[in-house]
Amino acid sequence: MFTGIVESMGVLESKQAQGTNVDFWFSSSFTDELKIDQSLAHNGVCLTVVEIKSPQYRVTAIQETLQKTNLGDLALGQKVNLERCMSANGRFDGHIVQGHVDLTGICTSIITHDGSWEYHFQYPAGHVTVEKGSICVNGTSLTVVESGTDTFSVAIIPYTYEHTIFHQMKVGDRVNLEFDILGKYMQKLLAKQLAQ
Repeated sequence: MFTGIVESMGVLESKQAQGTNVDFWFSSSFTDELKIDQSLAHNGVCLTVVEIKSPQYRVTAIQETLQKTNLGDLALGQKVNLERCMSANGRFDGHIVQGHVDLTGICTSIITHDGSWEYHFQYPAGHVTVEKGSICVNGTSLTVVESGTDTFSVAIIPYTYEHTIFHQMKVGDRVNLEFDILGKYMQKLLAKQLAQ
């Protein structure tokens, strides 16, 4: 389990197709602390560390992961948000994030304010956001500012802008979205009740 509090940014050093899978080699500031079989979120996608050759490590994404996320879009040298799984003795600073991306959305606009940024996203219908609720965008736990039927916006402070990949995001970029787990359960229960 994760919290959506990005620890560091990694850099994609190389990638290679293996059948329908893709092996990704990333470098990070904490590669020496990683262990084989450890869960590590990359732009919000939980992947297993399968090989370490410091300062790089390798993870593998299967076809389903590549289809449901933006990992296949990554270019060599591109940064990703990284978060190791939650420590049981630490503070819970973000919200419950499983590292299981629901779908991808598109960044539709970026508005620069005096000291912050407002990012707007659109996604395929079928999921729900609520104002002041939680959303995970590329592995970053954020609060929804405005919520529409298939759109939402978030506000980004300078620290988040500098210490996550929001500083490299552009209008038209595809982002990984994980919707709030409690909201997903409530949505499913409500749909089940309405179907009866």
